[in-house]
Amino acid sequence: MAQPDSKKIFFENLSGAGKAIAVLTSGGDAQGMNAAVRAVVRMGLYVGAKVYFIHEGYQGMVDGGDNIKEASWESVSSMLQVGGTVIGSARCKEFRTHEGRLKAANNLVQYGITNLCVIGGDGSLTGANLFREEWSGLLAELVEQGLIETDAIQKYSALHIVGMVGSIDNDFCGTDMTIGTDSALHRIIEVVDAIMTTAQSHQRTFVLEVMGRHCGYLALVSALACGADWVLIPEMPPEDGWEDKMCQKLSATRSRGTRLNIIIVAEGAIDRHGKPITSSIVKELVVKCLGFDTRVTILGHVQRGGTPSAFDRILASRMGVEAVLALLETTANTPACVVSLCGNQSVRLPLMECVQMTQEVQKAMDEKRFEEAVKLRGRSFENNLKTYKLLAHRKPESELPTSNFNVAVLNVGAPAAGMNAAVRSAVRVGISEGHKMFAVSDGFEGFYKGQIKEIKWADVGGWTGQGGSLLGTKRTLPAKHVDKIAEQMRKHNINALLIVGGFEAFESLLQLYEARATYEEFCIPMCMLPATISNNVPGTDLSIGADTALNAIVETCDRIKQSASGTKRRVFIIETMGGYCGYLASVGGLAAGADAAYIYEEPFDIKDLQANVEHLTEKMKTSIQRGLVLRNENCNENYTTDFIYQLYSEEGKGVFDSRKNVLGHMQQGGAPSPFDRNFGTKISAKAMQWVTKKLVETFRQDEGRVFANTEDSCCLLGMRRRALVFQPVVQLKDETDFVHRIPKEQWWLKLRPLMKILAKYKTSYDVSDSGQLEHVVRNRPKESDASVAM
Repeated sequence: MAQPDSKKIFFENLSGAGKAIAVLTSGGDAQGMNAAVRAVVRMGLYVGAKVYFIHEGYQGMVDGGDNIKEASWESVSSMLQVGGTVIGSARCKEFRTHEGRLKAANNLVQYGITNLCVIGGDGSLTGANLFREEWSGLLAELVEQGLIETDAIQKYSALHIVGMVGSIDNDFCGTDMTIGTDSALHRIIEVVDAIMTTAQSHQRTFVLEVMGRHCGYLALVSALACGADWVLIPEMPPEDGWEDKMCQKLSATRSRGTRLNIIIVAEGAIDRHGKPITSSIVKELVVKCLGFDTRVTILGHVQRGGTPSAFDRILASRMGVEAVLALLETTANTPACVVSLCGNQSVRLPLMECVQMTQEVQKAMDEKRFEEAVKLRGRSFENNLKTYKLLAHRKPESELPTSNFNVAVLNVGAPAAGMNAAVRSAVRVGISEGHKMFAVSDGFEGFYKGQIKEIKWADVGGWTGQGGSLLGTKRTLPAKHVDKIAEQMRKHNINALLIVGGFEAFESLLQLYEARATYEEFCIPMCMLPATISNNVPGTDLSIGADTALNAIVETCDRIKQSASGTKRRVFIIETMGGYCGYLASVGGLAAGADAAYIYEEPFDIKDLQANVEHLTEKMKTSIQRGLVLRNENCNENYTTDFIYQLYSEEGKGVFDSRKNVLGHMQQGGAPSPFDRNFGTKISAKAMQWVTKKLVETFRQDEGRVFANTEDSCCLLGMRRRALVFQPVVQLKDETDFVHRIPKEQWWLKLRPLMKILAKYKTSYDVSDSGQLEHVVRNRPKESDASVAM
């Protein structure tokens, strides 16, 4: 729920003047840490605080000297796209001792630093909290030793700490997603996709070992994202006799004509007795039992490397800004907190509550309480495990319920990466629920032409990683052909409909709902899953396909910016897709470090364009070499990409030159990102379970048919802040601007001031939506298992 207007606080009330903030990265590195460092530095400077880098983590804090340096705006330029951490990270034994922490306290006092932003895992954050608790005692000791003046105790009385979790393992309780996890999944999926092509050529089995000594998140989610045949994780060891079951599963898959098998093993995988299960053990087992040509690939530190994904850059930038806000609002009595993400919402959680919960998971695993360990990991992890089991392990026909219901699935609108993962999930969950599944080719055009056929479990094998729409998709709306569509539904006895698509899918569902008055064939449960790169569907914060498109934009922007390195100063004008929706331009701009993003939702005129050019000219005169300006394709009919390019070229003469680039359909193509694969898979599974529930509720025994004509039987399943919510499409009509095909209110507009602040613009930023300190909840209410972050 939005905060009342009285809570609208702007930066005038949140001054950092006189404060000193230090940022450090500690423990293992993770992609996206640099984006977090950049956000902390720029936000800190923006509010008037002094900001310091502490190089080499806690080691640098203990050693002092050149390891603690004041940061400037320019010192964090060009680091957004760099993996790892440019300020260095080190494990420090000395900081674990009292003497080490005393040295660190002395070094901080010399610079007047009393605000620490720590980016690391649970060990780093626990160390920071201990340091905070000992702070006043350490200062007293330093006074006794004559190292600091007596008045320093009063002046620097409290140490404030805010943590951000940087860990590729996603092993920290209380947050849906840690910085670096999404990028690590990108590395794993890139390798799996590449391996699948060679495995298929030679009919091989591949055993892939991924990181995760104490946490199976990477193994589980990558197994879900690539449709692996078997996965082994430490939280849920396989039952005794797993060896035979696995071999039977691999053999059955091959007998159905599949040419390859993929097994994913977490490096910390164990059996029920705590004995390690290594990738080499699994390989030997497959060779011995089945004689399959089997290879092992250990991914190792590849998973930590490379550029951060769009998701990680946005997450880290949001968290970095939130961390500075938390430090400005903190008092001596505020507990140390971590800023994190729950669903799509920033939250602040007491640091030690999260650490204790994380340690409880390990304790449960050590004591072989595996079911409990999975629950403690959080609803997102539990959901992933259930979904994987549902989709990977086919029950024998004898064990399947018989529902006698026919469910049709189709794609509508433009193709979006992740659509195929959603269809695969729907088909397999539907079959598991006892339904007969039908695939409709080419959207509603194929529907009225009768392009409908039954689709089986094996038909959707290998669909998860495929881009575009394998079913085929068209923008045709059903209104003109309702009579023919009703006839086809009668002919195939369709009892429920699942539509995967964008704004056209939303309009189609509204038309089918209205057609219920004339055709009883449409009085059935109908559900829509939002899938469009534009992310312009009402009723949802995110759509399947938008993350893949964002990654394509960000990757291209990185390359375009790099093309100007070593040349004279240059500004790039880049046009993105999205229709009238500015999501791709705005969020892509935030992830790529753009200086401006022009969108339809935020009208602009020639004065704004002039101000942007002057602002860039000013920056270019200092040390910035490259500028980036994004423009949404329909932001303004007169201020076209050509016009903006010519304006910048003319006004920037003598300071910078300009280039333009229209990204076009490359934003729509490519293999889906791990996020889109999993988002599509999970919301589709949830939608099919809803369909089953509705079919049972609306089945009329006396008539022997399904009859559903209420508003709540025609829904869109969307991600709203922290929850996945089924919303009747009729109720979403008032929230929609049908002329421009966008929702009237869009959450991401609140991210635009962040992009401007990080690009050195003075702007008002409403912090009423920032995270409030909450407590860690062991099991959130069922609805809030949004786990949007996979």
